[in-house]
Amino acid sequence: MSGGFGFPFGCVTAVVATLSADVAGATGHPWYALVTLGAVVLLTAFWSSVPAAIGVAVVAWALDSGFVLGRAGELTFSPASAVAALVLAVLVAFGFLARLVSRPPALARIPAPRRPAEVPASRPLTPAS
Repeated sequence: MSGGFGFPFGCVTAVVATLSADVAGATGHPWYALVTLGAVVLLTAFWSSVPAAIGVAVVAWALDSGFVLGRAGELTFSPASAVAALVLAVLVAFGFLARLVSRPPALARIPAPRRPAEVPASRPLTPAS
């Protein structure tokens, strides 16, 4: 994704993924949210830059920790949130490596030389008689 939209798009997608997982019952089964947020982080790392993916992973962890593991929006520092942070970090690395493997390196493209334009010979200017 070019143009610097990786981070904002990933954050909005992470919020939608968290809401969807919460509706599906993520408070009783926290791995629902981790799977959806992991997919968002993985796709962001694959299609966008690494700094954007790291930022999205931090926001995804905060959403998971604050609204799935903790219910009031307060960050929860527990073993479950540590596992979530580790999973999201591994997915950033995996997405980046998958992008490196799947895309060939960009080679410099040298354009073909141009042919000179055919310019008709100009007539010499003659004084008006």
